Order: sequence, then C-alpha cells, then structure tokens
Amino acid sequence: MELLLGLKRKQQEFSLDSISNLYSSSSSSTSTSPSPPVVATFSTDDLEFRFQRDSDSSDVIKFDPRVAQVFKLGPVQSVCISEGSEVAKEEEDENVMHQKFQKSYSRGITIVFNNEEQSKAFHCAFDQWKKEASVQVLFKMSTWVTLVIMQCKGQLSVVDPGEASSNTSNPRNFPNKDSKNGAWLPNGTVSTSKSKFDDKIEASSAKMYFHYYGQLLHQQNMLQDYVRTGTYYAAVIENHVDFAGRVVVDVGAGSGILSLFAAQAGAKHVYAVEASEMAEYARKLIAGNPLLGERITVVKGKVEEVELPEKADILISEPMGTLLVNERMLESYVIARDRFLLPGGKMFPGTGRIHMAPFSDEYLFIEIANKRFDCVSKIKAFLKKALFWQQQSYYGVNLTPLYGSAFQGYFSQPVVDAFDPRLLVAPSISHTIDFTKIKEEELYEIDIPLKFTSLVGARVHGLACWFDVLFDGSTVQRWLTTAPGAPTTHWYQLRCVLLQPLYVLAGQEIMGQLRLVAHNAQSYTINLTMGVKMSGPGAERGEVLQSSSCKLDLKEPYYRMSQPQAYTVAPDQQQHPLIHTQDIHIQGQDADEPDVELQ
Repeated sequence: MELLLGLKRKQQEFSLDSISNLYSSSSSSTSTSPSPPVVATFSTDDLEFRFQRDSDSSDVIKFDPRVAQVFKLGPVQSVCISEGSEVAKEEEDENVMHQKFQKSYSRGITIVFNNEEQSKAFHCAFDQWKKEASVQVLFKMSTWVTLVIMQCKGQLSVVDPGEASSNTSNPRNFPNKDSKNGAWLPNGTVSTSKSKFDDKIEASSAKMYFHYYGQLLHQQNMLQDYVRTGTYYAAVIENHVDFAGRVVVDVGAGSGILSLFAAQAGAKHVYAVEASEMAEYARKLIAGNPLLGERITVVKGKVEEVELPEKADILISEPMGTLLVNERMLESYVIARDRFLLPGGKMFPGTGRIHMAPFSDEYLFIEIANKRFDCVSKIKAFLKKALFWQQQSYYGVNLTPLYGSAFQGYFSQPVVDAFDPRLLVAPSISHTIDFTKIKEEELYEIDIPLKFTSLVGARVHGLACWFDVLFDGSTVQRWLTTAPGAPTTHWYQLRCVLLQPLYVLAGQEIMGQLRLVAHNAQSYTINLTMGVKMSGPGAERGEVLQSSSCKLDLKEPYYRMSQPQAYTVAPDQQQHPLIHTQDIHIQGQDADEPDVELQ
C-alpha cells in the first residue's frame, strides 16, 4: 500500500464479496440483508469510509474511522462496528462559517471478502486510514504526513463465521459497550509478530497438543469424568447469581460444555475460545442447543492472540493438568485474565493447591526397578535385571559402564495412578496458587520447600502429589479434589519415586525441596530432593543422616492408573497406626492461609 503524501491517493477501494447486518441499536439504522457485491471506499476528503452496492448508488453505509472498530472473524470474514458519535462538518450559511453536528448512530455489519489476501489488505488499510484520520483532526493539517505502514501477518483471531452470519433468526450481536457506563471497552492487543505462546512453546509440541484436544474421543473421556464435570456444573448452577446477566469468557472451551453451563446459569453472553479443531465440534454442539446457543459465540484461536469485542465479568476454564501445572495451560488462563477480565471480575476456578506427602510402596519401587515387568517373584526378577548391566563380558563387551544410567533411567518418569492413602507416612502439606493474583512468569519456576514429620517407621520411596481447585462463588464455595481416597478422576494422582529409599522412624523429620521448571514442550522438569534429619540426641544441630533425589519429566509419565489395591502392612509397621486420608490435616505453607480438611 502506498504512503499518503500531499496530493497523492485520496481514496482507496476494495471490491468485496458481500455484507450483511450484524445488529441495529437504533430504529433509524440502515438495515442490510445478505447483499450482492459491494465496494468499500476509504476517503480522506470526508473523513469516512463507506460501503456501497454497485447496483444501487443510493444505498450507502458510512462509518467514521475515528470511532469505528473492525474485528476479524475468520480468514475471509470480519465485523465492523461503530459507536454513536457527533461528527463536526463545516458549512457556509450566509457567508458565515459554522459547524453542524450530525449524529452517527451505532451500527454493525459483517463483511465477507473474496479471499484471505484481500482481508489482510483491508485490515491493514483500515488501521492506516484510522490513524491518519485522527492525525488530521488533531493537528488540522492541510497535507498528509508520512506514516509507517503496519506489518500484516495474519495474527488476528478467528471467530466461527457460520454463527456470525448464517443464523439470520439470531445474528450474533457483538456488544461493544460497557453496559454499566456506556463507555467503549478496550480490546486485547494483537501482535503482528510471534505470539507469546509461540515464543514459549515449540511448534511440534503445540501441534500434537492441539491435535490431541481436537479429538472427540479425548473430550468424551473428560466429559465422562463425572467428578470433574459434575463439580463444574454444581459450582456454576449453585452460583448462578455470579453468571446471570454477565459476560463470560470460556478459556480453552473444548467441546463447549462449560459455556453451555454458563448459559444455563443465565449468562448474558459467552465467548468460547478454543484453539484446536474442537472449535468446530463446539459450534455444532452449541447450535444443537439453540435456546442456550443464541448467547454463545465460538472464537477459534489462542487466548494469547484473539480479540474480543468486550471485557468479561467472569472467566471459566478447566486449565488443570497432571500435578495441576502440566501442559502449562495455567499460563494461558492468567494471560486471559490480564487481557479480558474486568477489574474485580471472578475466575472459576480462582485458586489451586498442590498437595504433597511422603509415601512407602515397596511393590511400586520393585516394579519400577524391574522396568515394570510383571512377574511372580519381583525380587528375583529385579536382581536379574540389575545383574544384566553388571556383566563384564556380554559377547565380549563390558556392560558395567551403563549400569548406573540404565538403573537411573527406570526412575526418570513420574508415576500416574490411584493409590491407597494408607501408603502415606506423614500428613501432607500444600502449595497454594492464586489464579487471580499470580503473574504468568511466576509459573515458569515453582520452588516448594518440603518438611514432614513421619507418623510411622517405614522405607520412604518418594513423594506423592495431588491437587484441588476452589470455585469461590458468591453463594457456595466448592472444591474439586483429586486426593487419594476421594472419588477417582481422570487426573488420578502422581508419585515421584526416589532412586534410593529413605529409612525413617516414627517422629523423625523429613526435609527436602520440590522444584518444577517449565520447558518448551508444554510441561515441567521435576527436581526432587528428600532427606531424613537426625532424631534424638544431637537432633538440634539439624544434621541430615541420609538423602536421595530424582529428576523426572512431567511430560512423559508412567501411566500405571490402576485402582487402589489392598496393600500388606510390613511387619515393622504393624505396631503403628495406619494413616487415613480423613485423618490428614492439609496445612498451607502460608501462615495466614486457613487450614482446610479434605472433603
């Protein structure tokens, strides 16, 4: 596109495919039904751009670029909306120069382009003409100043085009004003370079991630997690006062089930943002529920990149992965908060906690050391595996240099399964993440100091972890928990198994650190260190008698996922009482955090 200098180009035209009415806020607004080809013209003389049908030169729709906004709905579809304004025009009346103020009422139209290239050129032109119009008004310039043309690389959001134009009985009304004060709401900024998501996540991981969540089979697995789905439904419906008449953004909407829940609770409008191909299935599901779907708009794109016409009163999402943070969607949830949530708005959920406790599980340790092969005699099989890498002449080759690496490799994966809570040897502690306040960067590295007091004498094989989240509604507070002993969810629990078990006595202190470091495969590296402090005389010196550690990749867990089995109590533990989940008091690390019992 040329630079505008002095008497150079005073208008620019685009021959569009069609336009159609989006909404009308005034009875006097121009009504437009699906139309034949039209011409869009940007004019510097009149400080306006207009849409005019070729077949009828009198049918013209005009917009003031200073108060108009254009949002991209899809590769070849956009929406243009205009705020009511008073446009000053100078006229001569009996040799007296005066200003006439003409009211331009709010209007909105859907624009369909001939191809994606034309769409990009139109948006680029609109941005430049809008800026130039503002410059001309502010500085009363007689000539046009030189402007830098914006780079256009197609980073705008994609909203479901079918829902914006095909449903003539209920065209999508993109509200563009704050219903409380009538002021224009700021919209999320769209980057013309790589988005923050693309900067953090490698392309191959993102491709696999969105492909996985684009499959109905996986969505069915989550929908049939009745603990998950039922808790979300109860949290929304029981707190319908938080949703009634409010604007809601569903972050990572998936099948759109949470958007439908919000609509059931009386939401004014719901924007269901989904980046995977599941957005198409969500559109079908929502269209099949028309009484609810008329208040839901599916937006296909990443929350880091999409634009929405208005801010939200409430965010709803299911951003939790294994160990709460896996898949790094919590970061997207926080970004959505910063971009779309009004001050004082609610988040469902608003708080998450990671719970941790040491465990003793001899069967699991042998299973892992035995490279997870089932056999009748686990000890015998373990020795056989261990001895394999200790051979000094295996077909004339010394294998012992790889013994340590092979053994360590058996312990490189965290274990995901449902375990018996009686395997815990100490009360759990928790690390709290406040989704409403945490900064995105604070999720890149998470350091959690560990301190437990063993209630039994046992061999500690590692650290067991689970999480819960809080829906802090105005009417009801509801927790969704993945704790051992509670109804099993598709998240199960997670256990980090140490390379070397620790021997502890009842009353002995277990210290350590759990460090989670985010990586670009949308997960975390887990660094766990645990040690046993001296008990009895000399314990005040804080000496560590023994310690053990492990390094695991949360991206590659060992999905054991068996239901809790009946575990035999070791002879040296029989004199100690077993620990039951309901007896364990969850203690937050912050002194001012209230203690909460597991439900």
